[in-house]
Amino acid sequence: MNLEVKDSAEVWDVIVVGGGTAGAIAGIAAARAGAKTLVVEALGSLGGSGTNAQVTPLMRNSSAGVNLNQGITTELKSRLLERGDGAVDAGSNDNWFNPEAMKFVLERMLVEAGAQVLYHTHFVAPVLNAGRISSVVVHNKDGLVQLKAKAFIDATGDADVAVRAGAPFDAGESGTGLHQAMSLRFTLGGVDLGALCDFLAQHGQSQESTRFMHFWMVWGRNASLEPLFRAGVQDGLLLERDGDYFQGFSVPGMPGCISFNCPRLGADINDGADAWTLSRAQVDGKLAIDRLLNFLRGRFDGCQHSFIASYAAMPGVRETRRIRGEYILTLEDILECRSFPDAICRNHYPVDIHTPRGKLLYHERNGDYPYFKPDAFHEIPFRSLIPQGIANLLVPGRCASATFEAQSAIRVQQNCHSMGEAAGVAAAWMARDGIGSREIDGVQLREALKAQGAYL
Repeated sequence: MNLEVKDSAEVWDVIVVGGGTAGAIAGIAAARAGAKTLVVEALGSLGGSGTNAQVTPLMRNSSAGVNLNQGITTELKSRLLERGDGAVDAGSNDNWFNPEAMKFVLERMLVEAGAQVLYHTHFVAPVLNAGRISSVVVHNKDGLVQLKAKAFIDATGDADVAVRAGAPFDAGESGTGLHQAMSLRFTLGGVDLGALCDFLAQHGQSQESTRFMHFWMVWGRNASLEPLFRAGVQDGLLLERDGDYFQGFSVPGMPGCISFNCPRLGADINDGADAWTLSRAQVDGKLAIDRLLNFLRGRFDGCQHSFIASYAAMPGVRETRRIRGEYILTLEDILECRSFPDAICRNHYPVDIHTPRGKLLYHERNGDYPYFKPDAFHEIPFRSLIPQGIANLLVPGRCASATFEAQSAIRVQQNCHSMGEAAGVAAAWMARDGIGSREIDGVQLREALKAQGAYL
């Protein structure tokens, strides 16, 4: 079979492969920096984990009461708030958002910045020339198409571009290859939130209001809802694994809905960079969601007439591949609160490793290290976005250069936003000046990000 690869007539300054959590922000930043920018996205909307995987709300990342991820992230939150699709609770947590609204807002921000987006298009392979990527081959309704640019951003979440270009990488826990647990989120509609609030209060989990709800259960963690889940298992409504991780949140702009950060998938469904595993995740996840639906309808007041409003279009994947960059962020860097002259982001989210059933779940949340002080933070250097061996590629997001333990602290969405913003600005400079990523002055980049509102 002879498969023809068509050449696109256009040439871009920057191509972002993946319009997800880091990629959408990278595209906005690159276009605002003056680059002719194209974002290539496999699905039909931007936002990745936050929208298509329904990972709500944003995990809080603050130090001494200050949000550490600002810049474009602040603008995104503000635009959602203006629409009534974001919210701020009594604890000043402004990370509540509506994932459907975020799809629209991100798209408007990208288009208004002057970037183009090519939806329903899958990355196939890079074309390399003397250590540089000259183009990427993609597949869509037009067949195989070659897209050319001066600089590229791999925002696939799994380092697909970097890996297929031959860049070195690591995957999973060192020594075992074990990946963090995956989940398939869902949204429950038709919930009487007032009745559910009263029910949760009666079972030891009082809520601020129907607008700001968060309830949870994990086996062996002294959760007040555990007796309900134990009875559900005994009565055949649930499997034992259904209580491994259970968490629900209210959603701004979606009255009568609860977004669930569960079910956790089977222990053998572990590698989110494997196509067959991702397919099994959808099947396994829907079966588990059906069990949870019947359990909630039968045992939780306010859920008697609820229904599945949506299944997430993609599984919640916490970690797959990580590039080996010019700097590899370590657990020691985090715990010792290390700073870097080329820092592009600050973080105070904890080391948070979700391991599959039957394996140790461990969190670094307290101790004597500097990181456990309330005003602490560490920094992420620009060098962690630069893959070894490729001159004109940047890799922001959950697959940035870090150890397994360190990645679990920096993988959350707002950090991916900040890394994406830095990659977008840097890629625009690379295209403008005809230079590679290693020729970018990281100190100068840090100052430019600060001027755009980053907290650095």
